[in-house]
Amino acid sequence: MNWRDLADTLFGAGHGITEQDLFLDGTVSFEGTPLKVIGTTGHAPIGVALALAQARAVLDTVTAHPGRPILLLIDTQGQQLRLRDELLGINRAMAHLGCCVDLARRQGHRVVGLVYDQALSGGFITSGLIADACHALPEAEIRVMRLPAMARVTKIPEARLAELSADNPVFAPGVANYVAMGGVRSVWDGDLRAALAEALRSSPQQDERDRDGAARGGRRLAAAVADRVLDA
Repeated sequence: MNWRDLADTLFGAGHGITEQDLFLDGTVSFEGTPLKVIGTTGHAPIGVALALAQARAVLDTVTAHPGRPILLLIDTQGQQLRLRDELLGINRAMAHLGCCVDLARRQGHRVVGLVYDQALSGGFITSGLIADACHALPEAEIRVMRLPAMARVTKIPEARLAELSADNPVFAPGVANYVAMGGVRSVWDGDLRAALAEALRSSPQQDERDRDGAARGGRRLAAAVADRVLDA
């Protein structure tokens, strides 16, 4: 979905969200309460500049508007694969973004992620996956990496990975598989305003993704192993 159509649906015309260099930023009124909107569009590659722009928007909200809820709109192809960004420390810039989102959560900001188009690898990990809860539209595309790239990295034949992805969501792309693993809490289909209102009301403040994954059959061991580590 185009971000403008999504914003118009959620907040009405004249919402005030702006786009600059694939970066979305604005403050809207939702159900009578100010809501900070931060995000990306155009299958944005997350480079140093874009990661720091998002981080600054989060920190400005924490500083100037304590407790204000934050909506992260996600459309990214992952990190920028460019020598300049590697030399500038893209890994640290993206880690900084993730730390800023975590800080906002610990300071009492309700943070909700929404994958409205595409979410890949590090660009997704340091935004939607660190939110209190991440949701997705039905037509969204989510994956860690394509199977050919995964085959090159893991040295497992692509045909074998295709077999594994048929019944193991860890290897498979798609919104349904991320719901099964607990990474995506729900799919917003129908009344998007009602879905956002419910997400802002009920997103868990403790990380429940491992338990969601166990209950849904997509990550059968993560919660049990985490409990054993904590018990030890």
